[in-house]
Amino acid sequence: MKILVIGGSGNISRAIVKEALKNNFEVTIFNRGNRKVGFEDQVEVLLGNINDKNGFRRIMKGKFFDVVIDMICFDEDDASFIVDVFKTSAKQLIFTSSSACYEQPLDCIPAREDMLTLRTDNSFPYGLKKANMERYLYKVMEEGIVPITIIRPSLTFGEGCSNIGVLRQNRNIADRILKGKPLLLPGDGTALWSFTFTPDLARAYILCCLNPNTYNKYYHVCSSELLLWKDLYLTFSKILDREVKLCYLPTDLLYAADAQLFGHFYFEKQFSNLYSTEKFRKDVPSWKAEISLFEGLAHQLEWWERSNFPLSEEKDILEDRYCAFYEKIKSEIVSFG
Repeated sequence: MKILVIGGSGNISRAIVKEALKNNFEVTIFNRGNRKVGFEDQVEVLLGNINDKNGFRRIMKGKFFDVVIDMICFDEDDASFIVDVFKTSAKQLIFTSSSACYEQPLDCIPAREDMLTLRTDNSFPYGLKKANMERYLYKVMEEGIVPITIIRPSLTFGEGCSNIGVLRQNRNIADRILKGKPLLLPGDGTALWSFTFTPDLARAYILCCLNPNTYNKYYHVCSSELLLWKDLYLTFSKILDREVKLCYLPTDLLYAADAQLFGHFYFEKQFSNLYSTEKFRKDVPSWKAEISLFEGLAHQLEWWERSNFPLSEEKDILEDRYCAFYEKIKSEIVSFG
């Protein structure tokens, strides 16, 4: 099978490429070539910038793919462009959406695809753009232009990712636990969440390729392990065999302090987000999420060590400040009582 991955070097897309190669697919990747991931000699690499529309069309002229997997499509215009380029030169298009496309809080838990409402307001632009992308693709599905599959991942970790933690402080999490320093959590840390790891997600993408069961459908693909947000830090502490102290501050207070840093929590992650994968498993019965939070984070720690992933002094100082503020408030409340 001949597939094109638009991206190919990011957190999820590099795992998709690895899984495709494992299944003896003929793989082409298109990206800017800014990051080396170690499999370039096993795939065809096309270099360019997707924002250069005319340049992209020239590169893709005369090329045919069984499946095109777009990992960097963010809005309706992006999706419309990809459909136009490949509507007669691909048998299937797979688009990556996000669980961020939903209005929050969710209407039901665990959330099923057809029971939820796509975002309509611009309070969280990333989520709205993904929702509008999907609305456009539904029209393409109805018109039968080309078979479409939409995958909605939840928060996904893996080699190459840089999105772990409330402050997205990544390796700092382990460093702070080892040093006995506290970690910050918004709210009380008990919101339900679906943490997923890239090998599980990548297998789902590959199992969708030229699978008629998945044509013109949209799916949650994520872990079904029942977890709370604070389990992320508690699991790191178990792996490291060190106690961890958690400091709690209200989400709206954190958002007021730094809207850019805490926007992802304020608009999405302060609410319980647990997603049903029943629809996907019915159409792709050979798939299931196999990697537990403990196993996935243990591998993440090993990868941080192996890749010498950098620590962030800036994030460390910032987390110290927020945790100190928590202790101050706690002390004042105790004194007031």
